[in-house]
Amino acid sequence: QVQLVESGGGLVQPGGSLRLSCAASGSIFSINAMGWYRQAPGKERELVAVITSGGSTNYADSVKGRFTISRDNAKNTVYLQMNSLKPEDTAVYYCNARLWRPGRGEYDYWGQGTQVTVSS
Repeated sequence: QVQLVESGGGLVQPGGSLRLSCAASGSIFSINAMGWYRQAPGKERELVAVITSGGSTNYADSVKGRFTISRDNAKNTVYLQMNSLKPEDTAVYYCNARLWRPGRGEYDYWGQGTQVTVSS
């Protein structure tokens, strides 16, 4: 089994910052990529940012220049630094790990989600 433990969500005023963390543990052979997705009420889950084991990153257009994803491979942990937060960033943020294992190939694990609310 694999566990993804998220932390760092909360309530912040517009223009503020938050840092999310997600640590993966358990039966892990290798992690190809880790990322963050979000889902606002009444909307579909969408990609926020992803980082590969080699350090390549991809961001949603709506967060480029404001959010930064980083990763500590030794700790199997991914971070999302969120600056200049806007009310439209309000959502439940989910951590994703794309794992790989011989004989199984790639498969996904998800965290339980952490609420981020941007409001004055």
